[in-house]
Amino acid sequence: MTPLLAAGGHLDPPSLLWAVPFALILVQIALWPLINHKFWEKYYPWLTVPLGAAVAAYYFFARGATAQLLHVGHEYFSFIALIGSLYVVSGGILVAMTGRLTPNQNLGILAIGAVLANLVGTTGASMILIRPFIRGNSWRFQKHHIAFFIFIVSNCGGALTPIGDPPLFLGYLRGVPFFWVFEVLWYKWAIAISILLVLFYFVDKREYERHSEREQEAAELEDRFRVRGLINLPFLAVIVGAAFVEAPILLREFLMIGAAAGSYYLTPTHIHKRNNFKFHPVKEVAWLFLAIFAAMMPALDWLAHNAGALGIQSATQFYWLTGGLSAVLDNAPTYLNFLTTGMGLHGMDVNDKAQVMQFAVTHPDLLRTISIAAVFFGAVTYIGNGPNFMCKAIVEHEKLPTPSFMEYIVKFALPFLAPVLLITWYFVL
Repeated sequence: MTPLLAAGGHLDPPSLLWAVPFALILVQIALWPLINHKFWEKYYPWLTVPLGAAVAAYYFFARGATAQLLHVGHEYFSFIALIGSLYVVSGGILVAMTGRLTPNQNLGILAIGAVLANLVGTTGASMILIRPFIRGNSWRFQKHHIAFFIFIVSNCGGALTPIGDPPLFLGYLRGVPFFWVFEVLWYKWAIAISILLVLFYFVDKREYERHSEREQEAAELEDRFRVRGLINLPFLAVIVGAAFVEAPILLREFLMIGAAAGSYYLTPTHIHKRNNFKFHPVKEVAWLFLAIFAAMMPALDWLAHNAGALGIQSATQFYWLTGGLSAVLDNAPTYLNFLTTGMGLHGMDVNDKAQVMQFAVTHPDLLRTISIAAVFFGAVTYIGNGPNFMCKAIVEHEKLPTPSFMEYIVKFALPFLAPVLLITWYFVL
């Protein structure tokens, strides 16, 4: 998470015992909703944030890592500013559904979402499309709907531009050319998205055919879409543009927050009501990721110090390790740490933009492997990428079927996403 430390700074890595609070947070996210969902909904901040606070206190008092804490705090603030502002602005855009979606229309929405994710980010695309997707499928909504939406729109779709997903944006800020990702990953993106769309279509078609012919005919004859709240498009443009602002510090985040505030107060009340807009989903993401950002520091620092000793050198190792950790950590700092490790193996400094550009040219195999693994594996769990948990929270709020943490992994990520990750690994090397 801290480039200086990852490159071999002066501080020794913390003991892995300090990764226990992070492990406890993950275990609670996985188990509490199964044990007592109402208790978790009420007390999740008190069950998780103190664990992150304990790690932060250790870093401040025992390690004297004030600069690192400030850096992590800024990363968290940037993360929440982007996630939150996109949530608010997209909540003011109403794609009005006057009909019920069929498998063909669902396929079209997910395909559009995969492309849109590269233009407004996976968060923006998810928040714009999740509500009409829910509304159009509410007559037959099943758990596979939210799982594939997260796979395609909230994660894998955003692998073509730095705007698409936070890890790629971090790479761009470090010096990776803007169009480099598209040039080296477009056909891998196309293969993965195509496979996921085909898998979704067969699953959704099978569920659709369980309904009566009368229900199917009614769905196929109804009108579809009408977009309202277009006043929010300029605010959306401000947020996307602000992502490229590097200085002065915090200007980027305050531009995003200002756009969100303008959107919230200028959006007509009836649009927010139609969208059932509430702050609960973004509030849950904010609390949980506050704990996660703090608690995962020891695990990332230990990895940054020991990756070379662990013998991580081949593209295959980088793919599975970057991906595996991106599934359970936030994928943006995971990407940055493995980029640091990969460049360090070749005597390059991640803090030098010229060297990052050179690394993209001389070692494209490692960079493209790290890039696609961080983005795609973010879909393996709800906590791999910010929009995942937000989409889950929105669906739960609508009282629709939602996979639990472990159910999402076992019933959907393993049988449907894992084969795509294997095929991606074959083509990415």
